[in-house]
Amino acid sequence: MTTRLLFPLLFLTTPALAGSFTPPEGCTATLTMQARGCYVSNYYTCPADNPGDQWRADFDQEGVFYMAKIDSETQWIESYDLNPTVKQTLDANPKDPASFSELLATGRDDFEFSLTKDTGEHTNVKGYDKLTGETAVIDGVTLQRTEFEYVETDDDGNVLRQSRGNEYINAEWRNFFSGTSEWFDGTDWLPLDGSPVQFILPGEKGFGATQPLYECDAVMSDASPLDALIKPAAYRPHSTPIAPLGQ
Repeated sequence: MTTRLLFPLLFLTTPALAGSFTPPEGCTATLTMQARGCYVSNYYTCPADNPGDQWRADFDQEGVFYMAKIDSETQWIESYDLNPTVKQTLDANPKDPASFSELLATGRDDFEFSLTKDTGEHTNVKGYDKLTGETAVIDGVTLQRTEFEYVETDDDGNVLRQSRGNEYINAEWRNFFSGTSEWFDGTDWLPLDGSPVQFILPGEKGFGATQPLYECDAVMSDASPLDALIKPAAYRPHSTPIAPLGQ
């Protein structure tokens, strides 16, 4: 997938046209997720991609701010922070690729890989995902709970981003969804909750929504940690955008 898909999406989700998500031409919207922390994600697939690839577009009250693509093993492939636009891609030949299949089969997946932005920034990510054995039902969807921890460093070993906490997975959808976590800002661990509230499938009311519904008053009045961390977004390999330390 190339950046040619970015511009139709941006055009269709400008504030004047916001309200109903339309994926790029030829692609198919598959899921809308309304989450805590005043954001909504729309998921879609495109026939030009490899089988199992999925895209996600994240929206706040001002419109789309982030896009990302994962493969069938939930490896992060590419992402775009918007306003301004910065592209980040997975480097070839990761030391230990993320593997959704291994997580399901063994209960744990360790990963180690590198990322490169078109600004020239190169970073290294190392961590793990582990099934806790717990399940949760959110809006009628059964999810498995995971534990995760990871650290992102520059090539000199300096810590740039660090997080730990819990997420959710859906084995059928082969995807991760945010949960409760802590993000290290260089001084303190900050709590964050971007858990799903609604999963909306094609044909259901609210499918394709681009306006978030939950905790937006808190974001506007309190400048919630999620709003601060989610922009500008660098991508955690699975579900949750994060920000560099100190932002």
